[in-house]
Amino acid sequence: MAKIAIDMKGGELANIAPSINQDIVIGIDLGTTNSLVAYVNAQNNQAQIIAPTAATAATNETQQLVPSIIYFNPGSTEILVGIEAKPHLISNPENTIYSVKRLMGKSYADVQDLTNTLGYEIINDDTDRLVKIRVGNRFFTPIELSGLILQQLKQRAEEMLNLPVTKAVITVPAYFNDAQRQATRDAGKLAGLDVLRIINEPTAASLAYGLGIDPAQTRTIAVYDLGGGTFDISVLRIENGIFEVLATNGDTFLGGDDIDRAIVNWWLPASGLSSADLSNNKSLGQAWRLAAEQAKIALSAQPQWQGTVNGIALQLTQTQLAEIAQPLISQTINCCKNALADAKLTANDLNEIVLVGGSTRMPLIKQAVANYFNRPIHDALNPDEVVALGAAVQASILAGGRNDLLLLDITPLSLGIETMGGLMDVLIPRNSRIPIKAARQYTTQLDGQANMRITIYQGERDLVSDNRKLGAFDLKGIPAMPAGMAKVEVSFTIDADGITRVAAKELRSGVSQSIEVRPQYGVTEEELATMLLDSIKNAKSDMQTRALREAQVEAEQLIATAERFMAKNTSLLTEEEINGTKTHIKNLQTVLSTAPKDELHTLIEALNQFTRPFAERLMSKALTDAMHGKKLPIN
Repeated sequence: MAKIAIDMKGGELANIAPSINQDIVIGIDLGTTNSLVAYVNAQNNQAQIIAPTAATAATNETQQLVPSIIYFNPGSTEILVGIEAKPHLISNPENTIYSVKRLMGKSYADVQDLTNTLGYEIINDDTDRLVKIRVGNRFFTPIELSGLILQQLKQRAEEMLNLPVTKAVITVPAYFNDAQRQATRDAGKLAGLDVLRIINEPTAASLAYGLGIDPAQTRTIAVYDLGGGTFDISVLRIENGIFEVLATNGDTFLGGDDIDRAIVNWWLPASGLSSADLSNNKSLGQAWRLAAEQAKIALSAQPQWQGTVNGIALQLTQTQLAEIAQPLISQTINCCKNALADAKLTANDLNEIVLVGGSTRMPLIKQAVANYFNRPIHDALNPDEVVALGAAVQASILAGGRNDLLLLDITPLSLGIETMGGLMDVLIPRNSRIPIKAARQYTTQLDGQANMRITIYQGERDLVSDNRKLGAFDLKGIPAMPAGMAKVEVSFTIDADGITRVAAKELRSGVSQSIEVRPQYGVTEEELATMLLDSIKNAKSDMQTRALREAQVEAEQLIATAERFMAKNTSLLTEEEINGTKTHIKNLQTVLSTAPKDELHTLIEALNQFTRPFAERLMSKALTDAMHGKKLPIN
């Protein structure tokens, strides 16, 4: 086997003798707009972006970026990812997915404001479940779509390194919650990657600049990260090689995309078009969005930009861009102020300022950040690449490439509980640093349910039947209430000795119960290796099984809800509404155990669409009746 080094200054590819005892672990920046993959060259111990070819890397660095875009050819099973998919944003927007990172771990309620700006369809199933995307007659989760991007990065790494790649470190924004982090981990699994660690993007950026590599170094750092779809500011303290996030602030819907949208809105009045025209014509809307992006990029190096879209002449100057972007830049500075306040620090307490994200190429943003923090900024590294490079450094550490850094104890396998459908819900992912505590809320399935069984498992498979059971206990005495009303918090705590305590508490009543387990007991190194290998080998089938089980559970819950609704409101429904609902329910019940995932989602969506009008009508009536004769307080 041979490793390949890429001379980033334009040199030729050179074969490098492999390090026999060192696995290849890649670092991945899974971005909103673009994604990258990197590794540490064993010959010079330097992190490098993995590019398609040396010639491409030398002459066109943007090719090192993989656009986070996926195109589904409606006439075949062909799927294009990256640069090949980008032209279809205009030619076929309904089947071209982009900015999927904004949807990770989100429900429809979280992202409904995006529906008019995206070229593709987000499904509203009127629940708090994770959002789905419709492409023709197929339904995808953000996890599945992100898995396709990660699969492309994995393939690129294998082709360029001429080695099989199965292990990775993937970065996420510091503000990502547990659901978003787990969604990212699941996407990696679906791509055939064993995700050794999910690390924060600001931590990765700091590592790329060598900050924190020296265990004797103590630094306080602010990482300003403005990407395509998100902004976050993180304040870190690095001491003894340990990165501690003191505070983080930001906006998951503020990024370069929003500057592009502001440019489009600035152009519209003089064009004779309206925002509705662009929303109704998806291809035209995408063409304008891409033109705005082109103008913004060009104005970082030249005073004026001119272009034409569908026969309409467009132009923009640096002065105009400054006026357009200033409100958004001010929002990021306000986030910086809030982060420093939360960390109980001032700008003078900071040692380093690091810029991350392609949008920080804009001179306007560099100047605003330097002015606010009143100190020089780290911007020597390519802001598009810095996170991936840092991820590669972390990957090298985990692969044993560095022995001068101390890694704290970590959990060898994921820990979680069984949820509906026999699925494994992970609360503490493998390789989490201990001590650690994680919690998540659950609810009841049945009206009046008084007990809840909490079963704890260890392993990497999606079905609990494929994982190792560690223990179980019953939470008893839950007060009688309708299904879905109880709030049961399940928490996992692992102390420094690796002893795990699992507790469950019904938050309304205070009823609680707990159990102590030792997650590593009885697991040999061989068994651990087998479990990890099985998780990789069965990743695709596991994810397909999970998706099917989730669709079946969703269908069962929807059927039960619809039947209860009809029983309580029979007198208020028309015969057509009752019979139509029964027909949709029967269609679902008939194929519940045999239909594939996409067919179930189609039938679920059909039942939702049929019942929504009269459900909203009855809800409105109930509110009107409840408010009849009452006066609202006036402040």
